[in-house]
Amino acid sequence: MHWFKQDVKSINDDEKRNSSSYDQDEIDPNLLIPDRKLGKDYDDYFNGDIYGQSPCRHVQQWETPEMSDASKMPYLVHIKSLSMGWPHLRYLAEWMEVTTSPTKWQLIRDSPKLEEIRKERATRTKIKAIDFISGQPAIHMHDIDSPNDLAQYLDQPAVPEATRLYVVEDLSRDVIEQLGYKLDIDPLFFREHINDYTWYNTRDPWVELPDLDIVSRSRSYFRLMYMHPRYFTTRDSYDKALKQAGKFNVLRRLDEDNEHESLFDDESATVALVRSKASFWIRRSSNSQQAVGVLLIDPSITEGFPLWKGYRPFRNSPSPSNKTSFEVPPRTSLFEDLIFWIRQTSQQDIDAIQHNPNAMAFRILEIICAEWLTLSRYITARLGQIEWEIESPERFQVKKINLQQESINFNTSLKKLHTWRRRLPIYKAMVADTHTKLFPKVESGSGRRDCVADLKKDFEIVSGHIDDLLSRTERIAAVATAVTAIEESRRAIEQNKTLGRLTYLAVIFAPLSFVSSFFSMSTDLSGLTQTIWVYFCVAVPISFFVYLLVDKNWTNNMQAAYNKTKEVKHNAKLHDRRH
Repeated sequence: MHWFKQDVKSINDDEKRNSSSYDQDEIDPNLLIPDRKLGKDYDDYFNGDIYGQSPCRHVQQWETPEMSDASKMPYLVHIKSLSMGWPHLRYLAEWMEVTTSPTKWQLIRDSPKLEEIRKERATRTKIKAIDFISGQPAIHMHDIDSPNDLAQYLDQPAVPEATRLYVVEDLSRDVIEQLGYKLDIDPLFFREHINDYTWYNTRDPWVELPDLDIVSRSRSYFRLMYMHPRYFTTRDSYDKALKQAGKFNVLRRLDEDNEHESLFDDESATVALVRSKASFWIRRSSNSQQAVGVLLIDPSITEGFPLWKGYRPFRNSPSPSNKTSFEVPPRTSLFEDLIFWIRQTSQQDIDAIQHNPNAMAFRILEIICAEWLTLSRYITARLGQIEWEIESPERFQVKKINLQQESINFNTSLKKLHTWRRRLPIYKAMVADTHTKLFPKVESGSGRRDCVADLKKDFEIVSGHIDDLLSRTERIAAVATAVTAIEESRRAIEQNKTLGRLTYLAVIFAPLSFVSSFFSMSTDLSGLTQTIWVYFCVAVPISFFVYLLVDKNWTNNMQAAYNKTKEVKHNAKLHDRRH
């Protein structure tokens, strides 16, 4: 990894501040997140771009014989065969072959522990199988921690009248292979979950193109994107979080909010917004099959804290008269929290699953909605700080050096604001997509009320908050721009005053120079000793007279005095006529 050590030294200061965990000489490449911040020797298109021929030139390095054996990995072979007609599935095939993001191959391929890394990533399994039985309040759960256990459990049918849900944390090659082949899942379900990109360059092979609505309506799955705000008390804590994210098989990055430092922030602390996804697939019940769901959730970053200690529990706090014991979510990871809330599912919601299998995802939808509400409060706080900076800049700086420095401070506020102007439309699109997937339009009277339908109002509130924040950023930007223009005008006035003083000097010395030149036309210098007094007698009155002509204040005063005298005379004449 010598290339990586040399490259780290070439990262500029801004990149070092944004990714300080990468500026260490010795770092496990398995903990790195594929990112441009790694430097010039890191190539986003290491495996080729979307227009390149497939397979790429590095396939022989990571491919093993079993990956092309339909008897051992039929689902992977199926994906490869589909990639000719659905070229975007080629990226999923490479992801399964590398066992993580394909661009990470350039980071781990020279590691002495390469085989160990790939085996651990390929077999990583953390699944909870949950059976919802209509008419029974008890929920049956089973832990699955290996691909073999998963294969065996998939072959076991659920109990009669039960709907089974598989909650999967992270993804791995073997988990995709078993779930995809045995449950006959559309490969695009996994393809849309493995990356966290919000926009794409024209060459990116990981691009996710949208479906036509007529096509997406018939799909048996949906994917929800959201942001998880997390607070880190120290820079070292944030660096550890980056390494935790580097261990995920799915690509999840942290958008550090380091440009929004406030007077009230701890200097060593930072807030990061973790790009997150949840994907849900359903096979509805039929005469020969029971209903089955697969819920993919992200692994959790345990370093740091959820912002403001996370969402509130999804129930009212017990009153003093309530003597019954109550449980609280463990707050250790998203997986454990989700399982806790699923255990609290009411009998009514269990029965609702029979009519609407989407109700199996009710608890993760609650968590996602709560995360959006927390994020909207955070953005509200940051926008309020920006408004305060614009209103009272003296509170956010030790001393005003001059007007130019004050203008710089306003530009800093605008820079903070532009970050939210860029991000908020993305968040708005995420919330709108979630609303569309969860609450499709139905004919009047044909919809059945259930727990998922009851969440519609909450997501509408979130959508309204995002719209309000977007409008607020535009209003703040207009005010900040106007204030900046006013400050620039003040600076221009000060500069004009300075130029005016120079003009007065020119007015004084120009006549002196003219008179001096005029008298210097004589070739008899000795004769000037007798007439030098003439120079002053002529030059001084002329300079004074010219100065009075160009002095705006004096001429205005003279004009005012003249007008006043004229008015007095006019009034006197009118008085004489009346008498």
